[in-house]
Amino acid sequence: MNKAQIRPSSEHSQGDYRRIFETAIDGLILIDLDSGLVVEANPAACKMQGYPNGALEAVPATTLIHPDHQHDFSNHIRAVHSRNKFVTQVMHVRRDGSRFHGEWHGTAIEFQGKLRLLGVIRDVSRRVEAEHRLHQRAETRTLELEALLELSHDLASTLELQPNKILKQLNGIIEYARAGFFGLEDQALYALAVRGAQQLQQATPFQVHQAGAETLAALFKRPRPVRIADIRSADPAGELLQSVLTGEAGELIQGMRAWMWVPLAIEGRLLGSLGFAHRKIDYFTPHHASLSLSMADQIAIKMHNAELYQQVREVAALQERQALARNLHDAVNQSLFSAGLIAEVLPRLWERDPVEGQQSLEDLRRLTRGALAEMRGLLAELRPSALTDSSLGDLLGQLATAFTGRTNVPVEVSIAGEHILPGPIQVAFYRICQEALMNIAKHAGASQVEIALLYEESSVQRPSSLIATEPPHEAAVESLEMRIRDNGRGFETSHPASSGHYGLKMIHERAEAVGAQLTVTSQPGGGTEIIVRCLDVHQPE
Repeated sequence: MNKAQIRPSSEHSQGDYRRIFETAIDGLILIDLDSGLVVEANPAACKMQGYPNGALEAVPATTLIHPDHQHDFSNHIRAVHSRNKFVTQVMHVRRDGSRFHGEWHGTAIEFQGKLRLLGVIRDVSRRVEAEHRLHQRAETRTLELEALLELSHDLASTLELQPNKILKQLNGIIEYARAGFFGLEDQALYALAVRGAQQLQQATPFQVHQAGAETLAALFKRPRPVRIADIRSADPAGELLQSVLTGEAGELIQGMRAWMWVPLAIEGRLLGSLGFAHRKIDYFTPHHASLSLSMADQIAIKMHNAELYQQVREVAALQERQALARNLHDAVNQSLFSAGLIAEVLPRLWERDPVEGQQSLEDLRRLTRGALAEMRGLLAELRPSALTDSSLGDLLGQLATAFTGRTNVPVEVSIAGEHILPGPIQVAFYRICQEALMNIAKHAGASQVEIALLYEESSVQRPSSLIATEPPHEAAVESLEMRIRDNGRGFETSHPASSGHYGLKMIHERAEAVGAQLTVTSQPGGGTEIIVRCLDVHQPE
């Protein structure tokens, strides 16, 4: 557009307009709304698009816009007739094909009797790229936090230490080429898990190095991550690392350049470490070190808890062996000792009084059968799967036989409709019966015990779904009931503990654990009856 085309109110205002138009820092483009052609562009707009001054006149405005954005830009131009103003951000294409992000402020104006679009354009590429980098960092940080949260949840959800799983999850937080999870025992490093080195993965766990106090102090100078920019350099830390990871462990750093140690310590005690390797020199950053530090404490606590758990298991195993030894001594050994005495005197007793000899022979049979049942019970304790492999009726029969062998109190066992039971329910009913018989032997002074097991099915009406679109259907409910009755001295049920029946608390807990109903009926001099009912043994959890 030449100066003659501009018709301001005065020559002074014409000069002001031209000065503002030509010296504006932002790009100014005047577009004809009917043809879509550029009427005039100021020097800033021409430079922004890579054109000489004045070269944009009569150029279609859409040619300045990237093809992916032309449709939206055309819509803005058409909408100016009704809206008068718009603000948008589009991708521009320069004359040489390069691109930049342009922010448009468009206004409809009357110029030379026609409606025109005056666009004020600003190159916002730096701002857009900064926002994009910020968005990427936010996304990366979100993913890191999600991975840390998942790792924290897994560490808290089990008592078992799972080094390989921990390394796998850490790769979602710190990208590495190879990694090792090391434990420390008697100043020796052991590789508990390795990732990225196939042969080493199959060989774990294995001893890496008998480090010694001086080497450990040099490797982990402080309870913070140690980053080694280049393993192959003359850096003393890199040379020390190569002296430690020798032999088969050397595969961890073969072809690698950067390394990061992450000590795992709790209360000043070093439990082990994590080691990460990468092919790029100086790959691990302070941010990587900060991330590793945020999870190292949790992993160290997990290692410490795993140690305690192992100690508890060892103590529990020792207590279990001691309990088995007591049972062998108190029950089996006593029964066999009594059987041995009877067997020793039986020949002479038979010669003197066959009737009394017959009774002693019956006692011998009872004692040996009871000892055999006790042994089977103890074997079941050593092999818990035996409590689920056998039927509940058979297991209760063994308990009854062992009880009679110990106490000479007859037990009548009746089974009705026995079926396969879920493991937890079967074990719970077995333990309840076992505890009940122990209580009877210790406290009841009974002369007769009855155990009845009833397994039956019944039909109930159940809706087909929460939203009843179909009529209710019948479902089979498989219920289980066990009754244990004795004719002993009984007790006051309002004060069971005062009568020495602490085992009732254990019975209550076992019944509650599998959702069974427990009823205890007793009175002084009237015996005791325990009823355990599970109304739906196959009810889904």
